[in-house]
Amino acid sequence: MNQLPDIVRDFERVSPDLVRQASAFQPAILADVAGRRGALHGRIRALRHRMKLAGSALTVEVRPGDNLMIHAAIALAKPGDVLVIDGKGDQSAALMGTIMMNACRQVGIAGVVIDGAVRDSAEIDEMDFPVFSVGTNPNGPTKLAPGRIGHTVSVGGVAVRSGDLIVGDADGVVVVEREKVEAFIRAAKLKVEEETARIEAIARGDTTAKWLVASLRKAGVLKEHETL
Repeated sequence: MNQLPDIVRDFERVSPDLVRQASAFQPAILADVAGRRGALHGRIRALRHRMKLAGSALTVEVRPGDNLMIHAAIALAKPGDVLVIDGKGDQSAALMGTIMMNACRQVGIAGVVIDGAVRDSAEIDEMDFPVFSVGTNPNGPTKLAPGRIGHTVSVGGVAVRSGDLIVGDADGVVVVEREKVEAFIRAAKLKVEEETARIEAIARGDTTAKWLVASLRKAGVLKEHETL
């Protein structure tokens, strides 16, 4: 049986053009057209409300409190990658800070999503570099433990493969499987058109959702011929 090495260097990424197109949509729209799937747990949030990111995932798995493999991933990353780090949800030590974030920006990394803690949040804010994490902690990490790069990881309760599309904003982060990006972009465009039309109808005074009465009847709240 063939076994993947701990560091997988070669994988297919989402094209820059598709990343650009996808970045025009809120993660909420992409999650909706994906069947309400792919959104990371809400514990992983933008370090600052205004932060946004879009790019192909470069996955990293580390031991709690150790960032050795993150340093390796920065050295291997290509411009436009988003580091997606399975830090096991640990908040006892920060896995990244200002020095590493500056290195990320210098090599063209589009942002960081980490199921773990970071530090130097004020400096990262001043950098305006997109970081999504479970929080902050002033403790520094160790640099001792082995891990993996490029393997499928679980981050925020969602499986993420290297090469999948990552989109984040103030609402959180959504993952789209690389093979489905084009189809979801088409669906997202239609969704935005529908929502725009609905908002325009609300502005004209049409505030009741067309599906509401039928759903209330199906749920048993209203009888068959009853209405609101």
